[in-house]
Amino acid sequence: MKFIHAADIHLDSPLHGLSAYPDAPAAQLRNASRDAFSKLVELAIEEGVAFVVIAGDLYDGDWRDHNTGIFFSKEMGRLKRAGIPVFLLFGNHDAESEMTKKLTLPDNVTTFSSKKPEVHRLDALKVALHGQSFKDKAITENLALRYPEPVAGYYNIGVLHTALEGGTVHANYAPCSRSELHAKGYDYWALGHVHEYQHWAEKSDIVFPGNLQGRHIRETGRRGAVLVTVENGHAQVERLYLDVLRWENLSVDTSDSLSMSDVARQVGLRLEDLLSVDGHVPRAVRVTLRGRTRAHGALFGKANELRAEVLGQIAAIGNDRLWLEKVKLATEPFGDKADIGGRMDAIADLQEILEEAATDPEFLAQLRTELQPFFGKVSADVKEEVPFLTLARAGDFGALLKHVSPALLASLMDGP
Repeated sequence: MKFIHAADIHLDSPLHGLSAYPDAPAAQLRNASRDAFSKLVELAIEEGVAFVVIAGDLYDGDWRDHNTGIFFSKEMGRLKRAGIPVFLLFGNHDAESEMTKKLTLPDNVTTFSSKKPEVHRLDALKVALHGQSFKDKAITENLALRYPEPVAGYYNIGVLHTALEGGTVHANYAPCSRSELHAKGYDYWALGHVHEYQHWAEKSDIVFPGNLQGRHIRETGRRGAVLVTVENGHAQVERLYLDVLRWENLSVDTSDSLSMSDVARQVGLRLEDLLSVDGHVPRAVRVTLRGRTRAHGALFGKANELRAEVLGQIAAIGNDRLWLEKVKLATEPFGDKADIGGRMDAIADLQEILEEAATDPEFLAQLRTELQPFFGKVSADVKEEVPFLTLARAGDFGALLKHVSPALLASLMDGP
């Protein structure tokens, strides 16, 4: 017997982080969640699975219109024609209290009640599915404690939307522990809510499949569902990679670079390496430059030029598969203050002036008075892109000078 376990599909949820850029793949951003879900349905039909389980957050929230529901009904119709039933549990995003619109679903879709735990049986397969949907968004009680005893002689699956012991960046909804899940005596727990894949093959198989499609730069890497093959009561869990646009956070070591051109070429090589795995899947990439490098001064204050250089590398590789989300500069000067202090020139004098300025109350007060009014006018995007702007907005100009000074000095030392 085979079945697919998916969760956190968030149909029609927007993808964040690229829409502000002129080269953004607008159509793919708009349709990504639907396209990934269609791939899930296609794979279920190809594999001839016995059923599909969706463990919460099928929807991202209340529909703007009925088109979201119509799309889901269409995909469920494809599964119905293939003879594949679907068991659907609602989580915090699509809880009963959150949804004001609904459609009658095809009769191959069975939903779990939000009033109390339910058991749905597939007698021909000797499978029992236990679950309870969310009535309200913020369910803080342990729902698993009220799940019923396993059905004797059946393969028992618990379907639950949960934070599981609170070890997650997600809200701590329907918390429970792995030991509590094992105590139920079920064979498999089909979980949702946590967007990262996790599998504990213990007394019970406890699985978070992760979300179907990454939606922003904090959801990087491969995304999808799981295919579960059950033989003699034992489960083999296989990851299915179904995302249609993948987010990547690419860290590039620039330690050996001497110039911006060297850095650009290094970035290009790393981008090509990125496409060596699942090269058919387009990537939205954040590039972070790191390391103590002699190129630090050449990069300082050159955000637009640096972005253009990276875009040039992407264009050479083929920007039908790569889009740049952001370039972040986290490099450090190659030398240290002792190297500059040993010089007998204006740069050494400037280093001394900057060190004194960072602790001069009168100078810092003047700097705060003159510059602080401008910070409230800076757009949100720039706040993220400009290093140390948080310090400036907080009025900590002493710390700001200490951070900026090495880069300024390195830039002057590397200049003409």
